[in-house]
Amino acid sequence: MTADPDQNPIDPPSGPADVSPTHDLLLRDDECFLRHVDGSVQRLPVARWRGESRDPADRIFDEELVSRCAGATIDLGCGPGRFVAALTARDRVALGVDHSRAAVAETRRRGAVALCRNIFDRLPGEGRWQNVLVMDGNIGIGGDPTRVLRRAADLIEAAGVVHVELDPDVEHVDHQTVRLESGSAVGPWFRWARLGVLGLEDAARESALAVRSIRRISEREVAELVSR
Repeated sequence: MTADPDQNPIDPPSGPADVSPTHDLLLRDDECFLRHVDGSVQRLPVARWRGESRDPADRIFDEELVSRCAGATIDLGCGPGRFVAALTARDRVALGVDHSRAAVAETRRRGAVALCRNIFDRLPGEGRWQNVLVMDGNIGIGGDPTRVLRRAADLIEAAGVVHVELDPDVEHVDHQTVRLESGSAVGPWFRWARLGVLGLEDAARESALAVRSIRRISEREVAELVSR
C-alpha cells in the first residue's frame, strides 16, 4: 500500500496498540512520515536515526551523549542501534532493546548487542544499569511518558542516570494517536506522546526520579534523571 503524505487519514483508529509498530518502515525507506489523526503529517529524521546524517549538529549530539555514558548502558527503543554501536566501539558494556526484528538485526550487524523485546518485559540486569537511554522521542512509547520513566527507574542502579530527550516544542505532555507512513507502506495507528520540560517534572516525581540537569545540545534538549 502506497502512502500519500498529503492525503487525509482514511479512518480514525478504533483501538491503538499499547506500543508502537516496528521500525521496519524506517529501515526500508529513505523517507518516512508520522501521520496524525487530524491529517497533519511530520517528516521523520530517518537519516539521523540510522546514523547516516551529514549534519554536524547530529554528530555533535551523538558524541556528547555517548561521552556521558561512562558505565554500562541500556538503550530503550534502540532502533538501528547507532548509540549501542558507538558505545560498543568504545569498549563499554551496552545493550539495545527494540521490538522490531529488523532494527535488532541492524544493531547486531553494527557489531553491537540487542534484544528483540518489548521494553516493559523482563530485561537483563534490572536494577544494575548505570545508564538508561530514552532518545529520539522514545519517551512517548505507549503514549505514557510516566510509564516509560518508571520502567527506566526499575533498570538503573542506585547511582544510575536516565538520559531522556525532550521535545522543545512542548511544555507539558502532548498525547497523540499516530501512524507511520512511507512510500511503500502504511503502519497501524498507535498511541504516542511528546514530553516537555514542565511535563518532565511531574512524570519524574511520579516515577521516583529527580531531574538532575537539562542540557541543550545542538538545539536538542536532554534531561538527566536520578533516583530520589
